[in-house]
Amino acid sequence: MALTREEREQFLAEPHVAALAVDAGGGRGPLTVPIWYQYAPGGDVWILTGLDSRKNRLIQEASRFSLLVDRLEPTIRYVSVEGPVLRTVPATLEDLREISARYLPPEKVDGYVDFAWKNHGEQVVVHMRPEHWLSSDIGRL
Repeated sequence: MALTREEREQFLAEPHVAALAVDAGGGRGPLTVPIWYQYAPGGDVWILTGLDSRKNRLIQEASRFSLLVDRLEPTIRYVSVEGPVLRTVPATLEDLREISARYLPPEKVDGYVDFAWKNHGEQVVVHMRPEHWLSSDIGRL
């Protein structure tokens, strides 16, 4: 059964690891990789990635991407969202801290942020407007 707008937005707002998919061009299948993301109901989705990464290059070429999040417990549920890139901006230390705090235990955030800021190279934040949604909760059957 499809989720209501409120249910799918709330589910996407939870800290799931997403599968990001973007057109890889050249007769290849899409690049699909796990990624952390940030979302608040009614807003835009954003991800943080390396400026010089293949992922960022493909996103900029395609001007859009998809995210898929799912769970198995207490019911099988998924939400997929796809849309256009709104903007890409240099990442700040605050962006890195925000997204890290979403996924890591509080006692791990500072150490990870310090390591990532020093070692992952220049990062960007890519904002996407959710345009097309797919969702289901098998537990409703």
